[in-house]
Formats: sequence, structure tokens, C-alpha cells
Amino acid sequence: MTETPISLDPARTAVVNVHWQYDIVTSEGAFAPFFAESVARHRVIDAARELVAHARSAGMLVVWARAAFRPGYPELPLNTGLNQAIKDLGALVDGSHGAQIIEEMGPQDAEPVVSHPGTSAFHATALDDILRCRDIDTVLFTGVSTNVTVEGTARDAVNGRYRVVIVRDACAAATDEAHEATLNTFSLLGRVASVDDIKASSAAPSRAGL
Repeated sequence: MTETPISLDPARTAVVNVHWQYDIVTSEGAFAPFFAESVARHRVIDAARELVAHARSAGMLVVWARAAFRPGYPELPLNTGLNQAIKDLGALVDGSHGAQIIEEMGPQDAEPVVSHPGTSAFHATALDDILRCRDIDTVLFTGVSTNVTVEGTARDAVNGRYRVVIVRDACAAATDEAHEATLNTFSLLGRVASVDDIKASSAAPSRAGL
């Protein structure tokens, strides 16, 4: 079945950028062995920057989500291998360089930043309030990793009755197989598109649905 083209109203669309943090996406970060090679090989930082620049010029809301924990990780339940790895690596401590959003993707002053402790940027944050206060009904996702927090946040957005698009070339996972598996599954719940698709769909305001 051929999908209909995506059509976006920039005034009601937000781009949520997930985990563009030094510890996660750079070669010097605590999680470099997992993500740095894939991020660099697929040039996802460049793609995400291009999308954010377009979103700003089109009048979309740009939001940033980051994982950050107090020293000692008192709010981090050690109920998953991922959470245990965060603690063992000493990663993503609030106030540290590793927890900061990378300079290439730095938020502008008026752009909301939410810090979250889990695998969804909606849980225990004001993200839903931020979106609803601005009458947002469509959310585009970039970030790392595709199959963990990008997917977790995107699924919560679907359950919150937002229209959801994962931007395939502005996301990365530890392996290409994990990235593609998430995109294939998520196509049943929302939409998967490229940066070029988004730019073409929002060149002019439209109130048409996805």
C-alpha cells in the first residue's frame, strides 16, 4: 500500500530531539563504544542539524530531551542492564560535560529542555504540558538511540494521541539492524520519514493531517 505524502502545519508541529549529549553521541563519550561509530558513519548529527534549522525557519517548536542524574544516581532504578551501565560508566551526571547537549546541536534560549530519568522523555517531565500549551498535535523525533529512548518517547506520544513521525536519517542505534527493526515496527503506529520528506512537507503552512 502506498502511503499518502506527509503534510505538516508548522504552527502545530514540534521537533523533539532526544539525547544529543556528549556521553551518548561523541567518540569521547561514555557510550562511545555503542553509538559513536553509527552516528558518524550515517552523519546523523548533520541530518538532525539540517532538520532543526528547517524547523526553526518554518516556525515549528523545537524541544530537547536529555538524560541526566544526580551524583550517586539516587533516582536511577537498577532494574535494567542499561541503567546499570549508566551507573557503572559514571555517565550522564547532571552538570557534567557528558550530560550536556553537544555544541553542534545547542538549544536556543527560547527552546524548552526537559531532563528525564527513564526511557521516555514524557515520564516525570513537563513535555506533554509543553506541547499541549502550544497546541501541538504532531511530533517529529530525532535522536539516539532509535530503538530505546527515541522509540520509547515516540510510543508514549502515540498513546498521548499525537501524530508521530520518526525522522529516519536523523536517528541512530548501536546497530543498523536495531535501527531498521524499530522503523519497520513503528510504521504501524505512526510515520517514518527522511529530513528531505519533512522539508518538502512543511515548506508552507498547512492544516492537513498526516
